[in-house]
Amino acid sequence: MYKIMIVEDDKALCTNMNEMLIKWGFDAVAVDNFENITAEFAAKEPHLIIMDVNLPYFDGFYFCNKIREISKVPIVFVSSRDTNMDIIMAMNTGGDDYITKPFSMDILIAKINALLRRAYSYGEQPSDLIECDGVILNLMENTLLYKEDKMELTKNEFKVMLLLMKNRGKTISREKIMRALWDDDNFINDNTLTVNINRLRTKLCDIGLKDYIVTKKGYGYMLL
Repeated sequence: MYKIMIVEDDKALCTNMNEMLIKWGFDAVAVDNFENITAEFAAKEPHLIIMDVNLPYFDGFYFCNKIREISKVPIVFVSSRDTNMDIIMAMNTGGDDYITKPFSMDILIAKINALLRRAYSYGEQPSDLIECDGVILNLMENTLLYKEDKMELTKNEFKVMLLLMKNRGKTISREKIMRALWDDDNFINDNTLTVNINRLRTKLCDIGLKDYIVTKKGYGYMLL
């Protein structure tokens, strides 16, 4: 079952689209938090997005551009704005189609089905993202995204974040982290781990994530 994420602040229209998508056998999810749609996308992991242009905080073009930094998921714009410049903006920011309001639900469904066939004709694509409270780890690029900031991670920093984010709420022992970091070219001892954790914490603090990694004294680390 394909999951469709609806980014539409008109509640009546959002409800209508939600009902129609469910009727056609889709798993429909609507965005409630319009302040950080990129994080909502990473958390919900949809196969396709229906995106309005006029939204609270930032417009749909802005969020389409941000999502394109981390994913190639199909995006269909729906908007009452119908100028050539709006359509050009939608395509230039990474949109796959543009429908002007008012529109036929049957047309929307047809366009959704066409984009899904095109995007997933060779099977489901595994998620390349992990999200925890608005923090997004990109598994393909070894990068971390939080609000407006995107930072590159070293191999060890990426492995630490991946382990902690996959086990959010659980304390991971220092020994388990050292085993995860240790490979044929990289011997990790207790001191090296401490250096890696401290450098990672400094990077996280620089983008507003102070105390994101919690120390469990005498054992290890965790994300709350």
